[in-house]
Order: sequence, then structure tokens, then C-alpha cells
Amino acid sequence: MKILIHGARVMDPASGFDAVADVAIAAGRIIEIQNIASDFAPNKLIDGRGCILMPGLVDLAVRLGEPGHEHEGMLESEMAAAVAGGISSVVCPPDTDPVLDEPGLVEMLKYRAEKLHQARVFPLGALTRGLQGEVLTEMVQLTEAGCVGFSQAEVALANTQVLQRALQYASTFGYSVWLRPQELHLGKGVAASGALATRMGLSGIPVAAETIALHAIFELMRSTGARVHLCRLSSGAGVELVRQAKRDGLPVTCDVSINSLHLTEMDMGYFDSRARLNPPLRQQRDRDALRAALADGTIDALVSDHTPVAEDAKMLPFAEAEPGATGMELLLSLALKWSRDDDVSLPRALAVLSSEPARVLGSALGALQASVGKIVAGGVADLCLFDPEAAWTVSPSLLRSQSKHTPFAGYEIPGRVRCTLVGGQVAFES
Repeated sequence: MKILIHGARVMDPASGFDAVADVAIAAGRIIEIQNIASDFAPNKLIDGRGCILMPGLVDLAVRLGEPGHEHEGMLESEMAAAVAGGISSVVCPPDTDPVLDEPGLVEMLKYRAEKLHQARVFPLGALTRGLQGEVLTEMVQLTEAGCVGFSQAEVALANTQVLQRALQYASTFGYSVWLRPQELHLGKGVAASGALATRMGLSGIPVAAETIALHAIFELMRSTGARVHLCRLSSGAGVELVRQAKRDGLPVTCDVSINSLHLTEMDMGYFDSRARLNPPLRQQRDRDALRAALADGTIDALVSDHTPVAEDAKMLPFAEAEPGATGMELLLSLALKWSRDDDVSLPRALAVLSSEPARVLGSALGALQASVGKIVAGGVADLCLFDPEAAWTVSPSLLRSQSKHTPFAGYEIPGRVRCTLVGGQVAFES
């Protein structure tokens, strides 16, 4: 299949390339940018005039519903949502049912995803068997099966010695460990600690639940040399600890969700369960610190934290509702909104969705490392074409995800995906 994308503004944050140019694609790869050979005969012409062509988005936090949670999201529906959002690669945590702690389960998930010919799926393996926090998994076998790192998902480790051993083992083999910083006993509430949670009668999660965990992680990183990716920072105090850790030279990266980037505890409204999220929405000062840290590079990537939740699990009293929200189809637009609201450069806004998350994955991408998150001649054609001026209103019923719950319902946001290519094939076109 030969494709020519004509007249788009091509923006590649990794190289700094920014120009109106044609892009020629053949055999799944970009064969030329700008200076297209006169004898190139495309089977398909895509009109990119007035649009921006960027690398396909790389989303580091996506739950797909399978295996085990098909009532919340089927792989077909969530993959359709991914490409509709311009996402060509997703990283999924291991808290499926059964847990991704066996090579066969990882291989089955990757096989199912590949058969759909939509977004690429990069699974995280469980750090401990069954996420029970007691026995380490066979990391070598899981890596050979296709895992790009190891995680406890939302399950906090109670035993620091187990975490130390996991980091030592991962460091020995060059694997990365993905952790959401949360202290087990302090992290059992349903809302951010503070005056609002107290008035609403909701159990609180203090900032200390994040910072205590960060202190422990950084001390263990110093002693083991392990690489750690921190998932979904939520507080200004946490940002400062990460900033200092990076100054100290620790091999740490981190991300923030679209929810924490845009919303605060006030968006819980009158017990609106759509704002029941993990981590919880915090105060405005925390949100402002997260936005500034994403802009200055302290936070590396922006993620959707896509977590499909079944209708009956969400339509419950706030404290009993299952946490999570749909987000893949909103990721690009909410990054553009942040860019405009905070006067952040467009290259930076696109980088936190593409080249930066690809850099977090690094060598775990294998042969794809040279081209995922980039637009480069000879690289795989994972691309997103979007109209930056096309505003749209978030209507849950129109979202492709099986789960329709989002705290952004009714928001008017900029940027509409026109086409998504994965491996040189059109996976979505509007």
C-alpha cells in the first residue's frame, strides 16, 4: 500500500522538524519526506492541508478491559478508541484477570491485539506473582514474551524488602520498574485529604501517601541503580522530590494523567462519581505545579490513564464507585488545551505525547526504538494527522470506548484527529 500525505504541516518533536511537506509511505514505512520522487504513484492520497502531521501518540497508561474485564471494555472497542484518538502505541498495566504474570498470558494479549491491526500494545508484566507483593515473577521469561517493564499497577507494595529485591533484579538485567508512588496504609481513601473531603465526609488520601513512597523509591534506586518510571504523579510536593532526584542523576522518569493536569478536587462537585479517580484529584496548587512541571520537563509524559468502568460500578455513591475514566480519545485535545491555556509551545505539547513517552520505553521497544514517536525516513509509519482548529464538545455517547464515563463531559476542546496510521496502514479516518 502506497500512501501520500499531501500539504500537511509536519511536526516531529524528536528532531525539531517543522515544515509544510508531503510524506510518502510504502510497505509500512516512511520512504520520503518533502522531496517526493516524481515517479512515486500512491494508491491513496490523503489531503493534509490545514492539518498537522505528528508521530502517532504513545500512551503509557491504558487499561484495555481484557483479559477478565470484558464487561468494562472489549479489546476491539478500546483499540478503536485508541486510533480514533491518534494513538498508535499503548502500554497496559498488568492488573488484568488473570494478572499478567505468566508468559502465555502476555503472548495471548499481544496476539489478540495484533489480529486487530490497530494500535500496538506493549504490556507491563506483574512485578510480583498475582500482584500479591510476596514472590517476584520470572522477569526474563516475561520480557521474552513481550513485556516492556514491570509494575504493581495500583497495588502498593507493603514489603520494602520485596521492592528492594525487585529493583536489584531489574537492575541486573536492565529492566525498568513502573511504580505509582503510594504508601499502602495512607492510600486507602477515596479523595484528596483536605477541607473539602472533610466537609463531604469522604476518607482522605494525604499528599504524604505519595511523598513517603517517593522517598523510599529514591533511596532504593540509589542503592540498586535500577531505572524507575513513576506513574501519574498527583502533587506539587511529589514534583519537587522528582525534580531533586533528577538533579541528583537518578535514572527516573514520570508521567501525569490528563485528569490531574486539568481538574481539581472541586470537580467532584456534588459527589460526582465521574471524578472518582486514582490518584485522587488534588488542590489547585497541586494542579498548577503539575502543569508547570510538564512544561519544564520535570514530568516527561502525559497519559490518558484510560480506565474503562462498567455502568453499574460507576453509578454508585461516590465512595463506593469504582475509580477510573475513559480518556484515550481526549488525550490529544487536552494536551492542546493545556498548551494554549499555559502558553506552552506546540512542539513541547506534542513531545509529551510522542517522543518523550517513546524515550521512556527506550530499548524495550526493540527494533521499533528508532522510529516510534518520531517521523523519520525509513522508520515505521505510525502517524497522526489532526486539525488543530477543529473544536469539539465531549459527548460521552459518541466516544468509541465501551466505557462512556469521563469528568470532561460537556467540555469544548480543540483538535480533531483526521487520520491515524499504524505501520503504514490507515487504522482510523474521519
